[in-house]
Amino acid sequence: MDHHHTPPGGIAPHLPADTYRHAQATGQPVVIVVNHTPTGTPWRRLLIPFAIAAATVAGGWGLVAALCLLLDAAAHTATVIVGAAGPIGLGGITLRLTRNKGA
Repeated sequence: MDHHHTPPGGIAPHLPADTYRHAQATGQPVVIVVNHTPTGTPWRRLLIPFAIAAATVAGGWGLVAALCLLLDAAAHTATVIVGAAGPIGLGGITLRLTRNKGA
């Protein structure tokens, strides 16, 4: 990965001639250090928390939708069971859970 950056302002770093000649004569590598503070907004640092928050919200809505679907199915199931069972009696007391269709 290439980490070379152009210095701010478009100015090339100055390397003294005697240092360059000495490096050429001895075969040492020339290392140029440029202190550069990046300007602007670090998008990756901002984007990751928003992506996590959006995924959490979407997952929460999915859980709510699944819960609503399960409760709806349970209510329909209970209605069918109560309608099919008819009146429930216990110790001489009869409880009618639903009304007759004719009444």
